[in-house]
Amino acid sequence: MSDWGRVDADGNVYVKEGDGERLIGQWVTGGDADEALAFYTRRFENLETEVNLLEKRIEAGTVSPDDAGKAVATIREQLVDAQAIGDLASLSTRLDALEPSLEELRAKRKAEREQRTAEATEAKTRIVAEAEKIGAGQDWRNGADRLRALLDEWKALPRLSKSADDELWHRFSSARTAYTKKRKAHFGEQSVRRDQAQKVKEKLIEEAEALSGSTDWGATSAAYRDLMQRWKAAGSAPRNAEDKLWKRFRAAQDVFFHAREAANAAQESEFAENAEVKRQILVEAEALLPIKDLEATRRAWHDIADRWEAAGKVPRDQIKELEGRIRVVEKAIRDAGDQEWKRTDPEKSARADDMITKLEDAIAAIEADIARAEAAGDAKKVASLRENLESRQAFLDIAQRTASDFG
Repeated sequence: MSDWGRVDADGNVYVKEGDGERLIGQWVTGGDADEALAFYTRRFENLETEVNLLEKRIEAGTVSPDDAGKAVATIREQLVDAQAIGDLASLSTRLDALEPSLEELRAKRKAEREQRTAEATEAKTRIVAEAEKIGAGQDWRNGADRLRALLDEWKALPRLSKSADDELWHRFSSARTAYTKKRKAHFGEQSVRRDQAQKVKEKLIEEAEALSGSTDWGATSAAYRDLMQRWKAAGSAPRNAEDKLWKRFRAAQDVFFHAREAANAAQESEFAENAEVKRQILVEAEALLPIKDLEATRRAWHDIADRWEAAGKVPRDQIKELEGRIRVVEKAIRDAGDQEWKRTDPEKSARADDMITKLEDAIAAIEADIARAEAAGDAKKVASLRENLESRQAFLDIAQRTASDFG
């Protein structure tokens, strides 16, 4: 006998339901009644365990609403005419109490699905927009890699409704196809251009090799600069040929420029010797200053100037210094000659003498006028005439000093 069931003398097993009881089985006549009760009680406990587990899974949200609903229906079916001893009604009540939780779980899962769908729609729309932008562009280097990455991202997203998913996929696929066609065409055209560039560069190499033995340093250097500009303008040859072509082209230039460097080195050595000669000449030239005897200095200068020109070119970094020093001496001699000419110019000397004579005559006339004015007692006129006399005498002093400069 238990609170929820009993076994009668005939071995019939009953479970209490409401105010009555229901026959659920028959135990072997003469068997242990407690053992029978324990057996049917364990059946109840198994049902109770299933209800407990289902409650926990629904509470934790680890079961889908559909699976939870199926589990509730299964347990309800098992409770009908259940061959178990226990509070079967309480299990039904607990199952009834799960319905609100199931509805809440269904609403939550629906919201989550809608959220995932919205996020997937947003993500796929973004992927399509980026793919269409790539498809309309010309980023041949990175575009293909990015489209592959977008495809992987698309595959990882959940499907939308068939119509929405198909529409977006069509746009995505069309963008990829358009890009692939344009990219293929671009590289096809590029391949043609590279083949043409290879032919052009092979001809440039022939020209470069033909010039490599030239000793016309200036003209050939200009020719190589022109070849380099044409090389750059030709564009790139196929990758497997470009490096080889460049090495041949560069090698031809190196032959010429190494020869030019050697020639320049020899020339620099010669120019350094010339500079040393000119420094020795400068010692002689600068010793002519200050000038004491102009004619002797001129004779010495003519010899120095001839030897200076014959000495030849000097290193570029010494030109300014050396030329500057020799020009100082040259200018000093030229200035001295100019001064000598000014001093001895006959025409200027004659003009100076004529000016002196005229000023002396004018001064004599003014002095006579002063004497007459003084005799007449005209003090105002005397003062005016004396001012005029002072001005004429000042001019006379200047004219006399100028005349003395001409000897």
